[in-house]
Amino acid sequence: MTFEALADDSARFAHWLGARGIARGDCVAIVLEPSRAFYVAVFGAIKRGAIAVPLFTLFGPDGLRLRVDDCKPRLLVTNGTNADMARAVQGPDVVVADDDFWRELAGFDASYPIATKPDDLAIFQYTSGTTRELPAAVRHKHQAIVVLMIAALYGTGIRLADRFFCPSSPAWGHGLWHGTLAPLALGVTTGAYAGKFDPGRLLRALEEQQITNLSAAATHYRMMKSCGAADDYRYAIKKLSYTGEPIDGATLDFVDKVFGVPVCSMYGTTEVGVILVNYPGARDFVVKPGSLGKPVPGVRVEVHDAQGRQTPHGRVGEIKVWRRGNWFATKDLGHVDEDGYFYHDGRADDVIISAGWTMSAVEIEGVLLNHPDVREAAVIGIDDKLRGQVVKAFVVSPRRADDAFVRELQDFTRARLSRHEYPRHVAFVSELPKTPAGKVNRKVLRERERATAEINSYDTDR
Repeated sequence: MTFEALADDSARFAHWLGARGIARGDCVAIVLEPSRAFYVAVFGAIKRGAIAVPLFTLFGPDGLRLRVDDCKPRLLVTNGTNADMARAVQGPDVVVADDDFWRELAGFDASYPIATKPDDLAIFQYTSGTTRELPAAVRHKHQAIVVLMIAALYGTGIRLADRFFCPSSPAWGHGLWHGTLAPLALGVTTGAYAGKFDPGRLLRALEEQQITNLSAAATHYRMMKSCGAADDYRYAIKKLSYTGEPIDGATLDFVDKVFGVPVCSMYGTTEVGVILVNYPGARDFVVKPGSLGKPVPGVRVEVHDAQGRQTPHGRVGEIKVWRRGNWFATKDLGHVDEDGYFYHDGRADDVIISAGWTMSAVEIEGVLLNHPDVREAAVIGIDDKLRGQVVKAFVVSPRRADDAFVRELQDFTRARLSRHEYPRHVAFVSELPKTPAGKVNRKVLRERERATAEINSYDTDR
């Protein structure tokens, strides 16, 4: 697609919205994979002065209904696959982006008079929670694009000459802002991924499209490592970045071996944007493997203890950012080293306290993922009458599960961390629950364990 074609088609879509009575400030839900229709609908709605609401194409009826009931769109644009489900959600008019849609759009003018202002609402974006809960919709104004363009310059290292690719879904923050809006606003050639993720397909695309700058989720890099196809292709990669969660040591080694450039963390939240980066492509910045990097210029970030005091170097606390005259809590734990680099130590609710010892689920997972027979791992704390909590690990592995493998994983972890930091319980599973954005969902694991414990308690009481 060319920028000119996108500009023309989105202008036609803006006129088309007006003809259907969609006014400034009305919400337009968009349930589409990255495609011509997706980009035209998003940019056309914004041109009209309406509010674009990208929604995940794999939502079930409940997940879609929750968000539609919340933002109350006048119109929902989708494909034939999701049309029946969308129509079952009462409220918006449902339009399918099919051949008839494009023929109708062709009858409208390819230019549109822009009348939006910087503080007009442009996009509602839902965070990646479970479909049983309704995560808050973050309301972005038109002026947000300026902040995101600057963050992309630092976080992804994007420049005009890049051939950029982001496989994350534009229903979520990374794929929407850093994979779509920021690079296109900067005039950069941009690739996107539609359909079920296949790491081999992505690797092939990196070669065929001669991609020089890749920004992906940590999960994407792990899947590229596990698929075994990375050595089948040749790459033009010069800059790499990731977000969403930390990358384990084995995956970092894989990236160095295959691509020959460091993969740079880009840390932030949907609410505050990107605040810590490793400046991909910057020759004067030393990338420390596993670190979140340093603050984006103009942004103040600190790690605080429970009393709100800044922690000394190496001490774990909560990552906070100075915003609008107050310290905003990210709900992520971290620490800062003596050189000013920030490190992630898990979510605040991912800390496990066992017999007085404080352990990090992220750190234990990182060790387990270094075992050659572990493809994926997730760690939570479960209740224990003696120790308060103990560590339970959920492991995905091609190897046969038995007691010997459990003891091997326990010894493997103890040998690399402290003697008390190991999973006392190991469960082998075929897959781990993940958020729609691809992050391991430890909350679901905790809820399952809690439900199982309640059932067992009920049986004992009886």
